[in-house]
Amino acid sequence: MKHRFVNRNALRALVTVAALGLGFAAPQAMAQTKKVIRISTPAVPDDWHAKMWTVFKDSLEKSAPGEFDVQIHLNAALFKQGTEPAAMARGNLEMSAISAQDISKLVPEFSIFTAGYIIRDPDHQQKVFNGPIGEEVFKPVVQKMDVTPLATAYLGTRQVMLREDRNVMTPADLKGVKLRMPGSKEWLFLGEALGATATPLAFGEVYLALKTGTIDGQDNPLPSARAAKFFEVSKTVVLTNHLVDAIFLSYATKAFNALTPEQQQKIKAAAQDAAKYNNENRIKDEASIVDEFKAKGMKIVKPNVDEFRKVVQDKYLKSEYANIWPKGLLEKINAVK
Repeated sequence: MKHRFVNRNALRALVTVAALGLGFAAPQAMAQTKKVIRISTPAVPDDWHAKMWTVFKDSLEKSAPGEFDVQIHLNAALFKQGTEPAAMARGNLEMSAISAQDISKLVPEFSIFTAGYIIRDPDHQQKVFNGPIGEEVFKPVVQKMDVTPLATAYLGTRQVMLREDRNVMTPADLKGVKLRMPGSKEWLFLGEALGATATPLAFGEVYLALKTGTIDGQDNPLPSARAAKFFEVSKTVVLTNHLVDAIFLSYATKAFNALTPEQQQKIKAAAQDAAKYNNENRIKDEASIVDEFKAKGMKIVKPNVDEFRKVVQDKYLKSEYANIWPKGLLEKINAVK
C-alpha cells in the first residue's frame, strides 16, 4: 500500500509539473506567432496623423485579437521622414504613411496628385482613391516600390494668406504678389500657375518676411499657418483650396503578401478606420480655424475657385509635367463627382 501511495504522489507531481510547463509554454508560443507590425511616422503625439495609428492598433486588436503586435514609433524615431518607403521595400518596416511627393519620385506619373486643383476637396479625394482610379494608380506603386497602399488619409488643404487686405477672386488678382513657396521647381511652378510671383523661402523665415514685407503672402494648410502664428502678420485669408493633399497608409508588399487573405482584409479595414478618424477630425479642425481667424479680425475671401482651377489646370497641361501623366487620367479625375 505504501508503495502505491508513493507512486500516486509521484504521478501527481509529474502531472502538476507538466501542466505548469504547458501553461508557461502556451503564452510563449502565442507571443512567437504574433505578427509584428512596426509603424514609423514623423507625426508628433498631438497630431491627428499620430493619433490615427492608435485607432489602427485598437481596431486591429478588436478584429484579430492576439494575432498582431503593433509597435507605433512617433516623431520619426525609427526612420527619418521620406526614408520609410525604402525601409519598407527592404523589409525593415511594415507600415507607414507615405506622401504623393514620395511616391512620385519612383512613380513619376503619380505626380499628377502633387499638382494644383487636381483634387477638389476631401470628399473628392476619398472618392478618387477609393474607386477605380485608385486601383489604377496604385498598381505601379505596388510594382515599383514594393509597398501596398491601404487607405488615404487627408493631409490638409493649402490656402493663400496675404499680409495686406486684398480682394482676390481670380488668378489675375494675384499678379505681382510675392508668394512664398517651398524651394523646389514643382512648388514654384504651382505658385506661378496661381498667378503670383513665386518666391522660394525656408519655412522658418516666413514669419519675419511677412512682417517686413519681403514677401506679400504664403501658402499652407491653415493648421500649419496657425501653429506658425502667421495670423499675427497677415490680414487676409484667400480660400483658394489649390492643393488638397493626402498621405497613404501603406504596408510593405512582401510582408503583406505573407499574410492570410483574412489577415489582409482585417489590416485593410483597420487602416480605413484610422484614415476615417483622421479625416473627420482634421476637416473639423480646419473649419474651426477659419472661424478663429475671422474672430481675430482677418478678412476671409472666398474666390472663384472654378476660375482658379481652369487657369491652373490649363497651365499644367501645357507644361512638361503633364507629359508623364497617363493619358485621360485628368479627365477621369475631374469627372468624379
